[in-house]
Amino acid sequence: MASLRDLGLSEYEARAYRSLLTTGPTTAKELSRASDVPMGRIYDVLNSIEQYNLVRSQTASRPKKYVAVEPSTALDRLLDDKKRELEEKADQYESIVDDLADELDAAEPVEEQFWTAAVGPDETIDLLLERLAAADRDIVMVSADPAPQWDMQTVSEDVNAQLEDALDRGVSVDLLMTRDMVASLSEDVGQRYRETLQQRDDFNVRTNDDITGSFNIIDGVEVCIQVPNPLSSGEAFGMIDLKDPEFAANVHEEFVPRWEEAEPLEF
Repeated sequence: MASLRDLGLSEYEARAYRSLLTTGPTTAKELSRASDVPMGRIYDVLNSIEQYNLVRSQTASRPKKYVAVEPSTALDRLLDDKKRELEEKADQYESIVDDLADELDAAEPVEEQFWTAAVGPDETIDLLLERLAAADRDIVMVSADPAPQWDMQTVSEDVNAQLEDALDRGVSVDLLMTRDMVASLSEDVGQRYRETLQQRDDFNVRTNDDITGSFNIIDGVEVCIQVPNPLSSGEAFGMIDLKDPEFAANVHEEFVPRWEEAEPLEF
């Protein structure tokens, strides 16, 4: 069950406020008896919930009397306090992330060969988005066939968002697609391309039907290769991510002539 403690009140504070709702204006001594809050704690508890703006006090009376703020108002105030708390926590965590990012990025990268793989549509997309987010200099994307098991609109929007972030970081992007792949994209994706990406000098899209398979080259040293399902050629089975500068250079060498023969995309 929901409790006032879920909104930050202690057990004694919650008891005192609930009791005030039934007693009406009352003194600390009377409230102690009604709420079972010890007399030795009641003034601290009342001061605390007064700071939460949950009670009002009548200082002119002797002894001093207290009255509860209406529940709707009290709950709104507690909720606002919690939201402010969360916003402050979020700002604090963002500051920590910024500090750690600067510290960790300063470490020298280890230039060794490394590969990993993802199997299944969700894992494949997660790996692709992760590697796009890691690009520092340039991204080459080659996309031949839409994968029918993917929600192409959602995937395209996620990829577009990562590409926009990469462009904002100063990363250049070359995207080569077949016309079938272009046709699979939604109107929303096309509109985003026309209104946002097409205007960027460091973003280029071309079409060429003389390509097979789908892969990405990240910073000239890493290749993400989409692996087709051997039992269904039109479906993606998974993705292999290989960090190997020599292999990446060979793949890029095969890409260049097809890029030069390709036509600029016009939506």
